[in-house]
Amino acid sequence: MSAHEQFADDLALLARGTLQGEERVALEKHLEGCAACSRELERLRGDADSVAAREPLGQKIPARRRSSSFLPWLAAAAFLLLAGFFFRQSDRLAQRAAHLQNESAQQQAQLERAREVVSTLTSTDAMRVTLVAAQAPPQPQGRAIYVRERSSLIFLASNLPGLPPQKAYELWLIPTNGAPLPAGVFKPDARGSASVIEPPLPAGVEAKTFAITIEPEQGSAAPTMPIVMMGAGE
Repeated sequence: MSAHEQFADDLALLARGTLQGEERVALEKHLEGCAACSRELERLRGDADSVAAREPLGQKIPARRRSSSFLPWLAAAAFLLLAGFFFRQSDRLAQRAAHLQNESAQQQAQLERAREVVSTLTSTDAMRVTLVAAQAPPQPQGRAIYVRERSSLIFLASNLPGLPPQKAYELWLIPTNGAPLPAGVFKPDARGSASVIEPPLPAGVEAKTFAITIEPEQGSAAPTMPIVMMGAGE
């Protein structure tokens, strides 16, 4: 390809005033030493002026298409923004799901405990014991409901007298064989009512009776005499 042919397109663009950058610099340097291309440029400028006089306003010969190097960077930035947004949304959804799962587990545990309480209260196999004190109005009473197969115990008391400072009542399971087992420390409310619900007990212990003593607030390993309430199974 000759130099004239190489600059043919650029001459047309320069004649219209649309040639820019390195191509314009190279062409202008070539024109300094090429009379033929200079004459061709003048001819093209004359033609361009004639065409411009006939063209509608705003119509131009399109400039040479140039590559846009910033487009890949723009696409990458948009991708990163979208990825960050979806990651944050996914993290929030995961936290919400974990929170709901934890709440569901707590509610399920509470439901199971409530079912155990109802099952113990209504069980036909439960041992029901009423504990009474010496005759004195109003008479303190305690009722123990015990299911040996599940080691499940519910104790309800009423009309209990108040206690000295740093003292508490302690419930004892007295087995048919062996030493008394502690079954819970409690204090009555202002009306003398109290309860012990599902204390930890050894599995499968057969109860002979239940008893109550007055002990230190933290409880005792063995009953402290005297026994203030006691009862046998119904």
